[in-house]
Amino acid sequence: MQEIIKNIEAAQLKENVPQFNVGDTVKVYGKIKEGNRERVQVFEGTVLKKQGGSTRATFTVRKNSNGIGVEKTWPLHSPNVEKVEVIRRGKVRRAKLNYLRERSGKSAKVKELVK
Repeated sequence: MQEIIKNIEAAQLKENVPQFNVGDTVKVYGKIKEGNRERVQVFEGTVLKKQGGSTRATFTVRKNSNGIGVEKTWPLHSPNVEKVEVIRRGKVRRAKLNYLRERSGKSAKVKELVK
């Protein structure tokens, strides 16, 4: 039974998964269905966390929209996620950046990773 499930999940994985980490600023191109039309909407923000593995892998992106914090959790291998574009790399020391939720202004920023 486990082999059958693994084969089904392997068929649903994306081949070209973007490489990004927690703290990076990314643009997520998500497909949105409105009636009988489909369009692509961009959601740009900081990656707060990545979790799960295989087909269940998800990542959460947070942005500030008109002074209000907005978070969206995206399945990594979903067909509704067209692409994920890394804008800038962040330098963080944690796996989950939940502390950014309580902060505003400059203290809510993530330092840029310089290589």
